[in-house]
Amino acid sequence: MAMAGTAGTAGKNSRTEWRNWAGNVTAAPARVVAPASVGELQEAVRRAAEDGLRVKAVGTGHSFTAAAATDGVLVRPQALSGILGIDRAAGTVTVAAGTALKDLNRALAAEGLSLTNMGDIMEQTVSGATGTGTHGTGRDSASIAAQIRGLELVTADGRLLSCSEKENPEVFAAARIGIGALGIVTAITFAVEPLFLLTAREEPMRFDRVTAEFEQHVAENEHFEFYWFPHTGNCNTKRNNRSQGPAAPPGTVSAWIEDELLSNGVFQAVNSLGRAFPATIPSIARVASRALSARTYTDIPYRVFTSPRRVRFVEMEYALPREHAVEALRELKAMVDRSRLRISFPVEVRTAPADDITLSTASGRETAYIAVHMYKGTPYQAYFTAAEQIFTAHGGRPHWGKVHTRDAEYLARAYPRFGEFTQLRDRLDPDRLFGNDYLRRVLGD
Repeated sequence: MAMAGTAGTAGKNSRTEWRNWAGNVTAAPARVVAPASVGELQEAVRRAAEDGLRVKAVGTGHSFTAAAATDGVLVRPQALSGILGIDRAAGTVTVAAGTALKDLNRALAAEGLSLTNMGDIMEQTVSGATGTGTHGTGRDSASIAAQIRGLELVTADGRLLSCSEKENPEVFAAARIGIGALGIVTAITFAVEPLFLLTAREEPMRFDRVTAEFEQHVAENEHFEFYWFPHTGNCNTKRNNRSQGPAAPPGTVSAWIEDELLSNGVFQAVNSLGRAFPATIPSIARVASRALSARTYTDIPYRVFTSPRRVRFVEMEYALPREHAVEALRELKAMVDRSRLRISFPVEVRTAPADDITLSTASGRETAYIAVHMYKGTPYQAYFTAAEQIFTAHGGRPHWGKVHTRDAEYLARAYPRFGEFTQLRDRLDPDRLFGNDYLRRVLGD
C-alpha cells in the first residue's frame, strides 16, 4: 500500500499535520512541497540537505506504518503524474511517480493495455504502492513492483539516477521496493500487455474445505484468494482466470448491492455496531457469512481485481512460506476461537510466486499472505500481537506498509539479501536524508 497521507492545517503558528488514511499515524513536517517538475524535486532535496532537514515523499495515505512520516520536508508528488510514454513494441509504459493507480489503470485501458496483476484497491500512487510492496494474488504473476522494468529516482545528492536490469542493476534490484530509503522515485516503467478479460467466480466455502484444498485451488487458478470470517467456519473464495469473453460485468443493481451496499454501507454500520457492542460481533459474523451467495462475472482486469474500500480499518499482513500457510491459518482460527477477542473483519489470504527483488516479501520463495484487520477506532493490539506471534513462528515477513513490531535484527534473519540492501543504502544515503524513525527500526542505523 502507498506511503501517504492527507494534510490539514492547524493554528496559524503550528505545523501542518500529516495523517494517514486509517488515522493511526500522524506527523508534523517542518514544510510541505509539491514540485511541478523533476528539477523542482531535485532542488527541494538539495535544499532540505542544506537546511539539515530529512525529506520524505508521500502519496495518498494507504500505509498503516510510519514509512512516510517526517518532521522535515514532506514532498507531495501528485503534480508529477500521467503517462510519459508507451512503447508497444517493448510492451512497456512509463508513468510519473505521483500518478494514482486508478488513473493509470483507466488510461491503460483506453489504450487497449493492462498491467498483468494488481492489488485489490487502486487509490495509491504508483510509487507509494510499489515502494511498500503492494500486491494482489497470483499463481504465476507477482506484485506490482515485480512488473517494473525501469525507474528513475532522485538520490540524496540531488542526482537523477536511471535504473533497470542493464543500467545500475544493483540499485534496480533493490529500489523497486525501496520503502523510501534509497531516494525519491520520479518515474516508473511497467511491463504491460494487451487488454484482456478475467472471469471472476465468487463462492462461499467452509473453512475446513478451503484449507484442505488450498494447494489445489492455487494450482488450478491464475488468481485465487479467500476470506475467512472469524467466529465462524465460513469463508468466501474468489477465483479470477483469463477468459475469451464476452464481457459480462455485474449488473448495475447487483454490483451496487455487493460492492457498495454490502461491502461499504451495511459493513460500515455493522462495524460501528460491533465497536459499540463487541458482544454482538460473533452473531453478526455468523449471519453475514451465511448470507453470502455465489456470483460469476467477466470484465477487464482492473474492474475484477479492484473494488472500493470506504470502511476504514487498521491492518497487519505477513508473508509466509506458502507451505506453512494452512497450518498458520488453523492456528489463527484456534487462537480466535479460544480467546475473548471479537473480530468483525474477515481474514484475507492471497498468494504470490517467488520474485528477485531484494526486500520483496516474496523474495526467493513461494509465498502466501495472511492479512488481519480491525475496524478503525477499535483496539487492535491484542489481536495483532497474538496473530504476529503465530506468523513469526512460521518465518513470516511483515508487509512494509502495514502494522507490525519487527525490527532490523529480526528482518536481517528473514531476508537473506538484507545486508545487500543496507549496504546500498549506506552508499546512496550515508547521512540518512531519507531516514525516519520507522526506517531506523526496520533497517537499523
